[in-house]
Amino acid sequence: MPSPTKESTIPSLPPALMTTTLQPPPSPNTHRLRKLQSAHNLGAKASMMGTPSLISQQRLQQQQQHHSQHHPLQRSGSPVRRNVSASNRSPQRGRANSDAAMANPFNSMMTPARRNLLSTRNHLADAMSLERLIRDGPVDGDVTGSLESARLKILNQGIKSDADGMSSLRIYVWLILLDSPILDTDSYLSLIHRGASPAYSKIRNDTFRTLTTDPLFRRRVSEASLIRLLNAIAWKLHDAREDRLGKPQGGGRPSLAQIEERPSTSSGAVSTDSPSQTSSPAVRQRARALTLTTEGSESSGVSEPGTYVQGMNVLAAPFLYAARSEAEAFIAFYQFLTKECPGYIRGAMDGVHKGLALVDKVLAIVDPKLSSYLLTKNLSAEIYAFPSVLTLCACTPPLPEVLRLWDFLFAFGPHLNILCIVAQLMLIRNEILTSPSPNKLLRSFPALQADQIKNLAVNILRKIPDDVYAEIISHAK
Repeated sequence: MPSPTKESTIPSLPPALMTTTLQPPPSPNTHRLRKLQSAHNLGAKASMMGTPSLISQQRLQQQQQHHSQHHPLQRSGSPVRRNVSASNRSPQRGRANSDAAMANPFNSMMTPARRNLLSTRNHLADAMSLERLIRDGPVDGDVTGSLESARLKILNQGIKSDADGMSSLRIYVWLILLDSPILDTDSYLSLIHRGASPAYSKIRNDTFRTLTTDPLFRRRVSEASLIRLLNAIAWKLHDAREDRLGKPQGGGRPSLAQIEERPSTSSGAVSTDSPSQTSSPAVRQRARALTLTTEGSESSGVSEPGTYVQGMNVLAAPFLYAARSEAEAFIAFYQFLTKECPGYIRGAMDGVHKGLALVDKVLAIVDPKLSSYLLTKNLSAEIYAFPSVLTLCACTPPLPEVLRLWDFLFAFGPHLNILCIVAQLMLIRNEILTSPSPNKLLRSFPALQADQIKNLAVNILRKIPDDVYAEIISHAK
């Protein structure tokens, strides 16, 4: 296995996944559809039958293993990263696979118990390129081994992309790692044709501010595309909420075309300081309506909690940038929100606040001096790290580095973003400690360096206690 991050927290895939019925193969003349089909073959189909995602199933299995070994856990739903010695090694775990076909750069950081999960890899898949593995699907039907081999390739080699971060392969890899079900385009279009969702005003008040300083994103992704995606997500979450409450799913909203378009400047940014700064009465009225609707939406019931929160626009941006269609971006984003971090968009975003507390806790463990200095300046993570936790660091440019970091996070767990944020702090440790006003430095983190952050995050992982890591895994649920 490529890294300690998932070797200890993600065991082998459940047998039920191995017998899942595959969809009929698409036309051999359509290369893109072949790639998408094999992506779903390599990923899980269990989600189509209402079962948890790959990562959720693996975490549950790991939790059950720990309970059977009477591991002392305060949280019943939290799997734990374990340092297992020869004396207490689980019977299912043998010795390390020291003659693995592919070299793992993190082997020196890993205990033998963690390295042992490398033996689940399929060595025929090891010999294949990542692109061929995604295109052709699991080798000899070995989903578990092929998936582990793919993760190791992502860690060792990355996903090939150009200078702008564009890759025809990336979205398919993300769909696999997120265990996304197949979605036909008509299902996405049906959500679009329903018109404005209950969260539409909030969405419109955020989308024009999304990555406004990033020319790569602005050139490739239109605001209209981002609005459609977020509005469709809001409808989907709204329907799920209505189902839980036993209410009929409603339409009756005006279509997007019937809603007055928000004026925009040539730069794509609109001043929100005051409605009086706009030029015409109609524009002032529109700006005031957007502001009032957004600010009072939670209390007034206009936008229900759990359908849209501020910041989802930035979180959606990399999905649209990497995807080859809005429908692909939609299903990957929806799967991410509902399976990996539902706590980030639920109610008062409790998952985000738990993540911020964990940033402080981890920093105090791995670098007490830096942690103490920040606290003496009244700088807790709540002040400087909120955007980084909520958006998985997508708020920090450059976008190509965000995509590379997300490859790592999707392969080994989005919860590792907590460690990646601590890693960013440690990379600028000297500047923080020598700055009389580190608040100015932390208002915007330095440009992302995905490889350095990944390496340091894995090193941080070795230093934190098992109970803290269990909290990190479960904080976004």
